[in-house]
Amino acid sequence: MKYDNFYWGASVASHQVEGGTINQWSEWELANAKRLANGKHDDLRKLHNWEKIKNKVETPENYISGAGVDHFNKYEEDFDILEKLNLNAFRFTVEWSRIQPEEGVWDEAAIEHYRRYIKNLTSRGIEPFFNIWHWTVPVWFDKKGGFEKRKNLKYFASFVEKISDELLDDVKFVITLNESNVYSTFSYFEGVWPPQKKNALRVTSVYWNLIRAHKKAWKIIKSKRPDIQIGVAQQLVNIQPARPDNVFDEIVTRAIRYIWNWWWLNRISGYQDFIGFNYYFTNYYRGFRKINIDKPVNDLGWYMNPQGILPLLQKLSAHYPGKPIIITENGLADEDDKFRKWWISETMKAIDTAKAQGINIRGYLHWSLLDNFEWAYGWWPKFGLVSVDRENNMKRKIRESALWWANEIKK
Repeated sequence: MKYDNFYWGASVASHQVEGGTINQWSEWELANAKRLANGKHDDLRKLHNWEKIKNKVETPENYISGAGVDHFNKYEEDFDILEKLNLNAFRFTVEWSRIQPEEGVWDEAAIEHYRRYIKNLTSRGIEPFFNIWHWTVPVWFDKKGGFEKRKNLKYFASFVEKISDELLDDVKFVITLNESNVYSTFSYFEGVWPPQKKNALRVTSVYWNLIRAHKKAWKIIKSKRPDIQIGVAQQLVNIQPARPDNVFDEIVTRAIRYIWNWWWLNRISGYQDFIGFNYYFTNYYRGFRKINIDKPVNDLGWYMNPQGILPLLQKLSAHYPGKPIIITENGLADEDDKFRKWWISETMKAIDTAKAQGINIRGYLHWSLLDNFEWAYGWWPKFGLVSVDRENNMKRKIRESALWWANEIKK
C-alpha cells in the first residue's frame, strides 16, 4: 500500500499540556477540585484498575491542570521526540486566553511564542495542524456568556482575524473547532463541565453558534489565505444496533447516528476543505438503551474496537464524496502500554482497507503525543505515546508501543 504524501502524526491541546493556562476551565478546576475528589465515583470503582487509581481519584490536586506537563517550555524537546518517532505532522492548539488575556488586549509575547513554535515545527519538516479552539476560552469571554450568545461571536471572529494575520504564514492546515458535539453535550446538556448549565435551549444555541463560528472563521481565513485547507475535528462514533435484525434497533440507531455524527457536519459541508474526525468509541443500542461491552476495555472502561473506524471512513466517503479525510484524534488510555500497539496496528489495517477501497484518507494523528490533563478526569488517565513523570522534572519517556509504531512508519 502506497502512503505518498500521507501524514502520520500526533495531537495535543494547549490546556492539557502547556501548563500555566488561565481560562474558564482552570477557574472551574480550582472551584470544583474538592467536590470532584469527594464524589461517589461509582463508575470508576468498577474499573479493573480502581485500586491503582483510587488515591489519585480521591485527591483534589488530581483535578487541577496547574503546570501541565510544561509543554509550553519543553516543546523543542517534544518536537525532538516527534522526529524520533518518524512523525511528519503535529496537531496543536493556540490558547486564546494567552493571546487575548483581557478584552481588547493582545499579548505580543504569547503571539511570538506560537510563531517560534510553528517555525520550529516547519524547520524539522513536520506539518503543523493549527487548531484554533479546543474547549477553553478566556475568562472575560466566558463572563459574557461565551458561545451561548450569538452576539459574542464577534469576539471569536476578532481572535481569528488576529491569528490569521500573525500566525498562519507557515501553516497549510487549520482546524477551527474541536468536538462541538462533545462540548455542547457535556457543558450544556448533561451539565457536568463548565459552565455546568443544564438547559435544552442553551445547548441548542451553543451548537448553532459553533456552526456560525466555524463559518465566520472559514470566511476570515480564506479571505487572507485562500490556499489554506480548513476543517474541523468532530467526534464520530461507530453506532450499531445491538440486534442487527431488529427493525426498532435499526431505526433508533440510524436516528442517533444522524443526530450525533452527521447533523452538525452537514451544516458546514460547504465550508470544509477536508473532513477531520476523532474516533474512540463503538456503541451498541438495544432500543434507546446503550449496551455496554465488557471486553476489551481501556483504563477508562471504554470498550475498545479500533476496527470500528473503518465503517466511519466508509460513511464519510459516501456522505462527502471526494473530500480528503484526516483522522484528527484516535487513541486510548493505557498506562501500562498493554493495548496501544494492538490498537494502532488494527487502526492501520483499517486505514489500509479504506485506501484499498479508494477512500481519500490523507492522515492519521494519534491522541496523544504526551500524557496529559484529561479534563474532568484529571491526571490519572494516560493517553500518551510518551509518558511524563510530573514528580520528576516532567521527565519524558517514549513508550514501547510508540517505538514499535515509529518502526512501522519507517517501513
